[in-house]
Amino acid sequence: MNPNHEHACGCEHTHEEESQYNKYEDALSKYQTNLKDDEIAEKTARLIEKHLEENNTKEVKKFLFNCIDLTTLKCTDSDTSVMKFTEKVNEFVDRYPDLKNVAAICVYPNMAEIVNDTLEADDVKIACVSGGFPSSQTFIEVKVAETAMAIHSGADEIDIVISVGKFLSGDYEGMCDEIEELKEVCGDKHLKVILETGALGSASNIKKASILSMYSGADFIKTSTGKESPAATPEAAYVMCQAIKEYFLETGRKVGFKPAGGINSVHDALVYYTIVKELLGEEWLTNELFRLGTSRMANLLLSDIVGSETKFF
Repeated sequence: MNPNHEHACGCEHTHEEESQYNKYEDALSKYQTNLKDDEIAEKTARLIEKHLEENNTKEVKKFLFNCIDLTTLKCTDSDTSVMKFTEKVNEFVDRYPDLKNVAAICVYPNMAEIVNDTLEADDVKIACVSGGFPSSQTFIEVKVAETAMAIHSGADEIDIVISVGKFLSGDYEGMCDEIEELKEVCGDKHLKVILETGALGSASNIKKASILSMYSGADFIKTSTGKESPAATPEAAYVMCQAIKEYFLETGRKVGFKPAGGINSVHDALVYYTIVKELLGEEWLTNELFRLGTSRMANLLLSDIVGSETKFF
């Protein structure tokens, strides 16, 4: 008897592979993953049109500011530039005593120690991209080492990218094993898993990648690296928030949401706030469960909050 079986994907699987295949297919079967892109676009547009304006308030903008992962991920980053970047976050406390600070500073792993040594502001986390960011194309041993070293250097949170190639070729086991292994390295530190939604190609794929990432231990799911185009989109956010809600109803576990990449205006930030509020509810409106990955948004939100153009960061 042939130990291999041919599946719908056209591949042959051994019994061992089949049990793994079934494990991930079983996980996905609990959710509606067959989505129509045009329907999602229509629902997203309707939701934004109906609810955006009611959220265009100073209080919401203050909240959004407190959800920012203030990010510098340039090839030109240096110890000096990252130190100055961090000192601005320290200065914010004295300059704007009535406002809550950003949620986190997000840097490359080799910069975590500089941020850790420089950061004095309370309640600001240190986040690091890791795991072969932004392509995720390196050995799992390197991903594990990089993540462990980032945490050792002071990172409170780790942002990784799924193995998009593995996902798209149907190797759910390979993709999920990596997330599980990196979550194990993180322990009680938050693991944010970036789907790179622009590369996934469809709402159905975004839904599947969201479910599999949460199933594998993601504490947050995040849209994009900002290094691929398109980056964050309202439609991707809609699908991801839907997945988070359904996953919560199925498992009782709350997973956070982080749009990132291409968030260029206060209007964009309000769009993502509106989607989270309407799909996930007030419980998710905390920076423990909602973040914005951006560098330029801080000054834009601050300008709106104080009522005049401000270039503080």
